[in-house]
Amino acid sequence: MQVQVLPFGVLKDWLGAEAATVELPEGATVARLLAQLGEGRSAELLRGIAVSVNAEFATSAQALSEGDEVGLLPPVSGGSEGMEQVVILSTEPIQAEAWIKAAKRGEDGAVVVFDGIVRNHTRGRETLYLDYEAYDKLATRQMKELIGEAIRRFAIRDAWIIHRLGRLRIGETSVLIIVASAHRGPAFDACRWLIDTLKQTVPIWKQETFADGAVWAAGEPFPPGMAVDGAEASHGS
Repeated sequence: MQVQVLPFGVLKDWLGAEAATVELPEGATVARLLAQLGEGRSAELLRGIAVSVNAEFATSAQALSEGDEVGLLPPVSGGSEGMEQVVILSTEPIQAEAWIKAAKRGEDGAVVVFDGIVRNHTRGRETLYLDYEAYDKLATRQMKELIGEAIRRFAIRDAWIIHRLGRLRIGETSVLIIVASAHRGPAFDACRWLIDTLKQTVPIWKQETFADGAVWAAGEPFPPGMAVDGAEASHGS
């Protein structure tokens, strides 16, 4: 059988293609696919990655079927009924002030904003620009789920997540998170939780281009239960 493999971030460089068709025996698992992909390559990059099958997170033991779309997701570098649940992946510049103004409602006592911007240096190296890419279908779904969880966990009124993709210059907004609530405490807590969790779980990757070269930014590990261990893959069927 054949499956379509979609690598993202640094794994795109490792696999040498944006997408590839891989031939597998019938009944092969995710672990078998990873083991096959690691043959003849440094499989260290497979440690700690997450894998999706048809835009759903999968375990190493999941069996694959003809035509499945398998995403290889390296560690990432980010409602209920009646809520707007605004989630946007955009290649256009983010107009932060306009979004903040649109978020406010008469019942809100607080609107807390995280405006992540591109700085001109990282770890002592001069940054020229950044390139962001995402697994759009999965990223959008994950961000909506985060907003829903934030509403339930912190009892906020609503939240918005807008993330840039493509090339970003110094000073541009990469991610904008807005949280609206009756009280400031829940709004602050929810905003911090959203950006921290987004950076751990949402499949968006960043390549940094410096004056002296380019590198994919090292991501935070996926939480337990999401990551597929490369060591597991070497023993898969």
